[in-house]
Amino acid sequence: MSGEPFPEIKSKHSLVAKYVTQPIWEKLSSVVTKTSGFTLAKAISCAVEYDDQHCGIYAGDWDSYKDFADVFDPLIQDYHGISADAVHTSDMDASKIQGTIDPSAPVHSTRIRVGRNIDGFGLSPGITKDQRLGVEGLMKKAFANLTGDLAGTYYPLTGMEEKVRQQLVDDHFLFVSGDKNLITAGMERDWPEGRGIFHNKEKTFLTWVNEEDQLRIISMQKGGDVKAVFDRLARGIQAVQDSVKKESGKDFMLDAKYGFIHSCPTNLGTGMRASVHVDLPGYTKEGVDALKARCEALKLQPRGTRGESGGQTGVTYDISNKHRLGYSEVELVQCMIDGVNTLVKEDIELQKKHGL
Repeated sequence: MSGEPFPEIKSKHSLVAKYVTQPIWEKLSSVVTKTSGFTLAKAISCAVEYDDQHCGIYAGDWDSYKDFADVFDPLIQDYHGISADAVHTSDMDASKIQGTIDPSAPVHSTRIRVGRNIDGFGLSPGITKDQRLGVEGLMKKAFANLTGDLAGTYYPLTGMEEKVRQQLVDDHFLFVSGDKNLITAGMERDWPEGRGIFHNKEKTFLTWVNEEDQLRIISMQKGGDVKAVFDRLARGIQAVQDSVKKESGKDFMLDAKYGFIHSCPTNLGTGMRASVHVDLPGYTKEGVDALKARCEALKLQPRGTRGESGGQTGVTYDISNKHRLGYSEVELVQCMIDGVNTLVKEDIELQKKHGL
């Protein structure tokens, strides 16, 4: 059978536009993946639909990275700045982290998240309804095995009382529907069935089920004790992984080259975002461009505190590691700690400069 005609890619400057060429399209457009029946057309739907994509591609299952490697490989190397023969090393040993964020720094909170996906099920853009419910069913059993400070409760979105849902949203714990990219990429099919959130009693260890990845595992707390947050995350991931294996014999998708497999190639590798909310009044006066440039040099990424597209209010910024792939988790957390300490020190000088 012949594939569909070569699509018009609206995001002309996206990585998809660069790597999905006519010959590649002719070669791959009729390929259908085994796990979830995904196609290249589905993978690049955001770049075709919208003109604002930088990357513009999602994977529907682990097979997508293999079956559409002619697109994914060069695109991933380009985005992450890795060589064609790079391999990924994971390291979750919290004892290797040196120092901590200066206790006098104006840090409100610390949050570290990773994505994980379980082998044998599709990734969110391609996952079938049965697979999604299978992931949720497995996780309900796995969560029940967690003990100590990790023990908690799973709250399914289906049938959730509005009061409970609103509280979780207000606490910044719960993901919400309506992101145009996730919708176009197919991640909100059958919403909200098969989705939910697990958290421990203290709300310092959380897992989202079946959002952008099958699992988003999150460790967070008030203040700037990054090491404690990372240590809990490492223990939590291990406990979830052991529990999933015990219940199903299945393991997380882990690729020698690309590390932990995620639905979005920008998250490959560690899939980790280690961040703090910190006040930077000096940099605010100096201008957001100065902060962006400085963060770039420190391998950090600044965001407003209302999330990726929420914009900026006041002097509080969300500062996180910029990289995901090509560095271990320990290296990225260390980079964030050291970088935030540098920014806070420089901010004090800028406050003096601006007479704050």
